[in-house]
Amino acid sequence: MATLPDLTTRLCRISQEHFIDPFSRIEWPESLERNQWFMSPELISLHGTEHFDALDEEQQKILSFFELTNFFSINIHGERLLIEGLAKRLYRKHTEVVSPYLHHFLDEENKHMFYFGRFCNQYAGKVYADKKLAVERDYADGEEEFLFFARAMLFEEMVDVYNRRMAKDQQLVPISREINWLHHFEEARHLVFGRRIVEELFETHADNWPSDIRQRIGDELMGFLDGTWKEFFNPEVYKDADLPDAYALRREVLANQAVEARRKTLSTRCGRTLYKLGLLTQESIQ
Repeated sequence: MATLPDLTTRLCRISQEHFIDPFSRIEWPESLERNQWFMSPELISLHGTEHFDALDEEQQKILSFFELTNFFSINIHGERLLIEGLAKRLYRKHTEVVSPYLHHFLDEENKHMFYFGRFCNQYAGKVYADKKLAVERDYADGEEEFLFFARAMLFEEMVDVYNRRMAKDQQLVPISREINWLHHFEEARHLVFGRRIVEELFETHADNWPSDIRQRIGDELMGFLDGTWKEFFNPEVYKDADLPDAYALRREVLANQAVEARRKTLSTRCGRTLYKLGLLTQESIQ
């Protein structure tokens, strides 16, 4: 296995060789008709429920437009926090080895926010609001650093499942496929880096964490996974798609067995690194 400095050097080289200009790569139609597929049907939050089956195909396609807008909004908020955290870590003493790659990481995440933000604002006229609340607390030595990179890794693993599927779905409008492909193309490098730095941080600090600290870290990461999943079930999406009783619909769908089965299928890859480190249970990653 390559050392972290060697991996960082290789990822910097690949990022330079595969640099993408965000302003010329995508063709942006002036407007988009909403009676097209924007998100793969099987990824839509209501899929597998009687509520989805009760919609005609045009209504399903309109719902897919708002679902994709919500997915891109979730990415905007997640990447904004990631950018803030990465910028804070540039040239700290313990991150000086990886700082050269953090510049590429920041550049690529900023480009992703541009793609997502332009789509949301140009075609939906808005970005759905972020509902997460940050809670301040004290951390054990190395805990905050580890949690930052572990959350980033989990988030990117989860959204990459959606990116990969939609990038290959020929029934989707071209701009949806293109944005999802571009995001996956660069996120693949971020995931390699994220998994490695999470392992390095754990090896550095875990021996100094007593069992209650490890349990707290595991609980927070499982809570983060659960909270991120629930963001995909946005009552504002249901309102915009003219579905009745949006909040009751969300509660019902989240309790649906078919939806829970889809969650397990989509999250199979997420958290494997943390499971190997003993921080997540088998049930939480399948």
